[in-house]
Amino acid sequence: MGYRKLWLTFAIVVVVSFSVLGFFGREIYRQAPPVPERVVTTDGRTVFTGQQILDGQNVWQSTGGQELGSVWGHGAYVAPDWSADWLHREAIHLRDQWAQREFGLGADQLSAEQTAMVESLLQQAMRENTYDPQTRVLEVSADRAAAIASVAAYYADLFGDAPSQAAAREDYAMRESTVADPELRDELAAFFFWASWACVTERPGSDVTYSNNWPPDDLVGNRPTGSLILWTGFSVILLLAGVAALSWYYAANRDDGLDPATLPGDDPLTALAPTASMSATLKYFWVVCALLVVQVILGAVTAHYGVEGSGFYGLDLSTILPYSASRTWHVQLGIFWIATSWLATGLFIGPAVSGHEPKFQRLGVNVLFGALIVVVGGSLTGEWLGIMQKLDLVSNFWFGHQGYEYVDLGRLWQILLLVGLLLWLVLMVRALLPALRRNDDNRSLLTMLVISCVAIAGFYGAGLMWGRQTNLAMAEYWRWWVVHLWVEGFFEVFATVVIAFLFVRLGLIKVKLATTAALFSTNIFLAGGIIGTFHHLYFTGTPTAVLALGATFSALEVVPLVLLGFEVYHNLKISKATEWLSAYKWPIYCFVAVAFWNLVGAGIFGFLINPPIALYYMQGLNTTAVHGHTALFGVYGMLGIGLMLFVLKGLAARRVWKEGVIRFAFWAINVGLLLMVLISVLPVGMAQTLASVKDGLWYARSSEFMQQDYLQTLRWLRVIGDTIFAVGVLALGWFVVGLKTGWSVRQEFDLPARGTDEAAVR
Repeated sequence: MGYRKLWLTFAIVVVVSFSVLGFFGREIYRQAPPVPERVVTTDGRTVFTGQQILDGQNVWQSTGGQELGSVWGHGAYVAPDWSADWLHREAIHLRDQWAQREFGLGADQLSAEQTAMVESLLQQAMRENTYDPQTRVLEVSADRAAAIASVAAYYADLFGDAPSQAAAREDYAMRESTVADPELRDELAAFFFWASWACVTERPGSDVTYSNNWPPDDLVGNRPTGSLILWTGFSVILLLAGVAALSWYYAANRDDGLDPATLPGDDPLTALAPTASMSATLKYFWVVCALLVVQVILGAVTAHYGVEGSGFYGLDLSTILPYSASRTWHVQLGIFWIATSWLATGLFIGPAVSGHEPKFQRLGVNVLFGALIVVVGGSLTGEWLGIMQKLDLVSNFWFGHQGYEYVDLGRLWQILLLVGLLLWLVLMVRALLPALRRNDDNRSLLTMLVISCVAIAGFYGAGLMWGRQTNLAMAEYWRWWVVHLWVEGFFEVFATVVIAFLFVRLGLIKVKLATTAALFSTNIFLAGGIIGTFHHLYFTGTPTAVLALGATFSALEVVPLVLLGFEVYHNLKISKATEWLSAYKWPIYCFVAVAFWNLVGAGIFGFLINPPIALYYMQGLNTTAVHGHTALFGVYGMLGIGLMLFVLKGLAARRVWKEGVIRFAFWAINVGLLLMVLISVLPVGMAQTLASVKDGLWYARSSEFMQQDYLQTLRWLRVIGDTIFAVGVLALGWFVVGLKTGWSVRQEFDLPARGTDEAAVR
């Protein structure tokens, strides 16, 4: 087969891209904002120690970390971005102090000339880098030390139980005594100071801060750099060039269309007799449905915290299920059920592709299922214990809450999950090995499937690369290896190949076309996707080169998505091509939805925030949540649902499906998701963006801005989309349960089970 050029391209893309990723990972390590050994005043008084800063990072993680507000723009959206908030409060204190000292006036009473003078002094004082790399001492003025003490006292009250901050805690959905121990609150303040110091302090020999002048705040001189403008323009030009090139390729190599006359007269899968291990995957999908329903319920609770603070329609939940815990569980369960659906599909596909059932394969599938239950239950319990401050800082790291969004689970659960993924890899390779040994048309596609399996098992290991007190810049670097490369990268390659196998097995496409399409799309995606990881790291203490690379290559990620309308059209034609294909109508419709959300959620809403100048003002706002919901659930969630329905059709429900409930579920989920975004989350995000451009990110995330009546109304409007979406998910769960009980199927068969007892599979 003529795949040599595609495989060579794949090898070059992977080797070159990871070389770049590794080289600049070293640069991030070398140029990360330093953690001083001591922060001292000019007269030698110690303000903070380096150990307090590192311990404070662990305190922040134990509160939920990125699930309660954000730092450097990454995290949740109800509470402030603590780095931007601390920075502005410290600057306000200094400005007011100096206005009073120099002119005997309040800052709002100064003339334009006086204001300019005070703000110039302020910017000079705050932006100057007074860190000595030889002694590892950071020196601050007595005035700045007083400002630091004032802000630290405010944070001590906010994270404690001071009545003066009760209203703020309500606005930020924080429970009383989020951090009960006063000593831990002091350490938390040390970490927040350091995170904000990195945002305003210029790198040695540069006029740009460690965070590339993020967050936007005119008071401290944080304005967009020339590099932001330059690389934004370059990314748009590259996007247009990539779209043009891919359009030309598509036009030159397009398929002339699906000819129903060439399709099989009957379903080729009707001859499939599920093996013992394939049948054992059935319980995975019951768990998938259960986790999905619980995740959506928690999502409703989490969203409601944004409008009612500590309550849920008058019921005070914050004492038993704080916002940071409900959001943690909501995010983690989403990852768990989507990954479970995909991995279980792989276990189902393996023996089906090779026609070989390895010895003890069913035992392995069952052991892996048990491990999944342990990891899910253990990690969720540990995260709750950490947030409720029932673990010390070391125990919290190992068993509780690591504080990093999408990889919140404690280190022990991370390790166990990695072991489970390695076991899954062994099970996959054992099942596929006989087919790999056959030198037939399927070999290249099988090889790509195995490579994606190896990557899925291996790249989760990047989550073990940071330690308990690793510099936040490096922890963010490795975290995005997991979130971007593991979730968005190699899982997508795996899904592409699995869908190709399903369509080949059904006789809908030829194996040569499927292989070529899978290899080509993988090369295009990875060419932008691997180095495009850097677009998450523009403002996390990284050098300017990371910004340039991230802007350039993340634009390429969008290129293959803009032509997904053709995939939608192709899948719709497939679903209507022959009578027997109607049995797979709803799995195929889910694949249609995946293509739609790939274009809209990952493509349009992704590129909305990805260019550097856009993300400069939008990072940490609800515009990110727009992309997150439509890409994570719209693409990966709908794909997980589609794969689940495909396998359930072959395993648990060979009778004709009653379409009423599944039709309602499909449309309610997709319409609800669209309404949730368009009438609530996106308008809130755009309003925040305008505030960020005009007044700074600190204001766009403040309670003063977010508690305005019209924004409260916009957040309440989310109930419409959320309700439709949630009812759709419940309907899906009802339908899937009905495949077992019988209320979702008719008496006649559309997929007769040849060689297999119908009752046994059900």
